[in-house]
Amino acid sequence: MGRLFWKLLLAFWLALLAASLGVGTAVWLHQQALAERGQELASGPRAAFLVSAAAKVFQHGGRAALNDYLEESLALHRGAHVYVVDDAGQELLGRAVPSGLVAQARRLAHEDRGPRIARLERVAGRDYLFFVPAGGPKPLHHLPLVLPIGVGILASLAFSAWLAWYLSTPIRHLRGAFDAAAAGKLDTRISQRMGRRRDEIADLGRDFDRMAGQLQTLVNAQRRLLHDVSHELRSPLARLEAAIGLARQRPERFADTLARIEREAVRLDQLVGELLTLSRMEAGMARAADEEIDLGELVREVAEDARFEAQATGRRVEFFGAGEARVIANVELLHRALENLVRNAVKFTDLGSTVAVEIARHADPAGNPDRLVVTVSDRGPGVPEGELQAIFEPFFRSEAGAKTAGFGLGLAIARRAIEAHGGSIRARNRPGGGLQVEVDLPAIA
Repeated sequence: MGRLFWKLLLAFWLALLAASLGVGTAVWLHQQALAERGQELASGPRAAFLVSAAAKVFQHGGRAALNDYLEESLALHRGAHVYVVDDAGQELLGRAVPSGLVAQARRLAHEDRGPRIARLERVAGRDYLFFVPAGGPKPLHHLPLVLPIGVGILASLAFSAWLAWYLSTPIRHLRGAFDAAAAGKLDTRISQRMGRRRDEIADLGRDFDRMAGQLQTLVNAQRRLLHDVSHELRSPLARLEAAIGLARQRPERFADTLARIEREAVRLDQLVGELLTLSRMEAGMARAADEEIDLGELVREVAEDARFEAQATGRRVEFFGAGEARVIANVELLHRALENLVRNAVKFTDLGSTVAVEIARHADPAGNPDRLVVTVSDRGPGVPEGELQAIFEPFFRSEAGAKTAGFGLGLAIARRAIEAHGGSIRARNRPGGGLQVEVDLPAIA
């Protein structure tokens, strides 16, 4: 059961407590009003029975029997003791009795109505007055029935109004926030307007903030992507137009112009292909990871292919790792991600330097699945610390690599492919220069 349940339960019990206190206060005020009007005798069938019993004992057993009865009643009948006053105004057991109480008892004894809560008996030529003083609160049946009902209704209305306000206020805030988000105001946030609440409604407000923040990030990324795509497409298209215009002006150089057009067409094809790949992964349309493979063999194959290409540019690629490393993967997608990482390292590493590709297994002492870490390290210019996260965004190109060929999509595709496999990717600068990229993937036993 959630925190809102306990708040509702507390409100329910507070309503009951308020109603009880209200009825109790009404009873006390009613008792005080009765006392002010001089009604200080105990009433009801119990008082009438005690008075009648004491009178019968006196009539049949005399004063000695009555004294014994009265003394026993002091222990047996708590809060309801019979008093007996003679015609001289003295109580038989010597207890103090207010004169006003005696006068009230005499008046009631002469009234012919039941139940008889005061009796005047003549025994041995003397008059004796029997009555029971009020020793506790008056019975509830002396109260008007509407009083406790009215107090309960008022308490229920008060707490119902408070509860309705307490629940409806944040819901109105949420409704307004949803309307604002639907109108395109994705910077709307609601958690601060929830105040100091700590329940499921406050959690819903924080979830709305996370949703709005994620939507804002995605929309901004989409806008930035459209801007970057249009920019990237404009450059090769402009070169194509220039080449066509040159071919018309200088027909004798048609062969060179045609080769230029072909290169730009290939470049456009590569860009569109990478954009489609990125779009499918962001939309979750890539084929699920459903094949068990040896990650070590896959990394070794990628490193071997990269070594062959690197040799032609005066660079080297070395692979380090041993042992079986099994993972569940989409082989094509994971191969492309690792290939992008290694080729990117070969592109930026200094001439004559070596790109190190390593795979290692990290055991988890807490009993969670082991992790496989693939590390790609180069000896290039590195990346400014403030851009280490940005290099995995589409079309981002660091100042250090602005002059190299490419679209800035390789690392973005690699990151989304790794995340689709339940892994993570991070980059950091190496001591002495260069960049190191680590890929963390869950292993299977």
